[in-house]
Amino acid sequence: EELDSLAGRGSGSHTAKAEDLRNTIGNLRNKAQYSKSDLEYTKKKLKEQAALLKSSKKTFANLETQQAEAEEDIKEANQQVEKRRKAVRDIEEEHYAPFREETGIRDLRAYDEAIGKAREDFVKKRTDIREHLAKLTAKKKYEDEKDYDAKLASATKKKTKHEKELKKAIDTEEELTSEVSEIKAKLADAESCLKQATEKEQELEEVVREARDALKEAEGDCSKVQKHVNAEDNDLAVLRQTLHETLQKAKVDEVDLPVASDDEDMEEDDDEVESSDLSGGRRSRRSSQPSTTQDSTHFSQRSNSMVVKDRKDASNVDFSNMDEDLKMRRSAAEKEKLQQKFESKISKLNQEIEGIAPNMKAADAFDTMTVKVKTTVDDFNAAKEESRKANEEFNKIRKDRSHKFNTAFKKIDAALKTIYTDMTKSKKHPLGGNAYLSLDDSDEPYRGGMKFNAMPPMKRFRDMEQLSGGEKTIAALSLLFAIHSYRPAPFFIMDEVDAALDNVNVNKVCNYISQRSSDFQCIVISLKDMFYENSESLVGICRDVSSNSSRTMTLDLTKFDKEKGSRRGDDLESESPKRRKVSAQ
Repeated sequence: EELDSLAGRGSGSHTAKAEDLRNTIGNLRNKAQYSKSDLEYTKKKLKEQAALLKSSKKTFANLETQQAEAEEDIKEANQQVEKRRKAVRDIEEEHYAPFREETGIRDLRAYDEAIGKAREDFVKKRTDIREHLAKLTAKKKYEDEKDYDAKLASATKKKTKHEKELKKAIDTEEELTSEVSEIKAKLADAESCLKQATEKEQELEEVVREARDALKEAEGDCSKVQKHVNAEDNDLAVLRQTLHETLQKAKVDEVDLPVASDDEDMEEDDDEVESSDLSGGRRSRRSSQPSTTQDSTHFSQRSNSMVVKDRKDASNVDFSNMDEDLKMRRSAAEKEKLQQKFESKISKLNQEIEGIAPNMKAADAFDTMTVKVKTTVDDFNAAKEESRKANEEFNKIRKDRSHKFNTAFKKIDAALKTIYTDMTKSKKHPLGGNAYLSLDDSDEPYRGGMKFNAMPPMKRFRDMEQLSGGEKTIAALSLLFAIHSYRPAPFFIMDEVDAALDNVNVNKVCNYISQRSSDFQCIVISLKDMFYENSESLVGICRDVSSNSSRTMTLDLTKFDKEKGSRRGDDLESESPKRRKVSAQ
């Protein structure tokens, strides 16, 4: 249990090592148990053989006694036979001698045939005696041929063999005991190594956490710098717009601007090209900023024809006679104050010019140009205001879109981790696997792609292409269910999603669909029996031979659940699980 707890807190490699040690210990325990069972069986067999040997000795002693008695009986029978034969010969000699002398008969067979029945009785008795003697002789020979020494030697050999096996089993038990002790020592060392590895892993996790904090801080600094760059770009666009307005106003007012010499123009063009090369990379990053109208965004684009023309016209202007304080950057209030000062000065100069050389049509021409300039300025201001409103509306929509996308992404990512962990969890791997989503560009998610990574239990990080078919199926279903959890659909249609799954993973998918059956309806096209067993109804498609077309057959399984629930009672009826709809083709 301590090894299991350490394996649960450790990394994948330490968990695998602990699992190998646990399997080795289990094998050794099985071998020790088998050796004990074999030892008990050997002892039992030895006792049986000892009892058999004792019984054989007792039987052998009885047989020897019976053999001695039989030999005594045979000896006595032989003696009696000899006595009887001698007595028969004496009697015949005594009985037949006078008869032969009186009759002169030498052939006794004729006499035997003459006497008839008495002779036959005698022969019969003699035959019986001889048969009995033959039986006793055969019995004696059978008893003599029995080899009790061989049986005794065989039993003794078996006893010796079992004793050797018993000794070997005892030695094996001692060796296994020593091996178990060594393995326990190795297990203690492995536990200490696992503990050290766990501590090292915690230290590495702390380093990774600090690195992530540093990365987050760096990303924040980068965002601040990007904002500052965007602000500078906006200021530059405003300056370009101001330059354009100034040049346009100078053209409208027919103001002749001082022009620099050709050498100075060439130097300024070279400086302009160099500054363009240095800032090209930064503006290329800003070129992807969205735009709504050409009037609002062309001043932020360096390569725009109007900006290039304004820059070229401005580079030809000679600023050498301008005061140094006028070349410095000013705030909006200072610019407005300086503009009023110049306008008042221009107004005074115009008055002096009118006083020197009065023109009677100048007032009409001035009024006409004033109306024209005012109309142009009003149109320009209206277009600029419309551009500003469109830009604000676009930024608002872009911000709203990013907010909605990030909200959906975070919820789907959180649901994906939970669902994938639940679908890969088991008794052997109680923690399950891990899956997550990541964006290529977190600030502008629509400018980049999205990555989906899944790590099955007890496996290292790898690309999705390197996973097996079943692992890819589980990951895809987890992502599908996670997306569905954010914006649920009324029903699902799944076409043989269990083709690459084994029975364990099919059961996990069935259990998840059963748990979510109250939120949506699910139609599954499958060939696995497990889906049929957990379904609410079955729909089968077959061929109708009579009409040469397809035929649909349905089976409602809820009535079987109701019958089962009615038999179990009202208490168990409330505990019956909900089933899902499954369509089989």
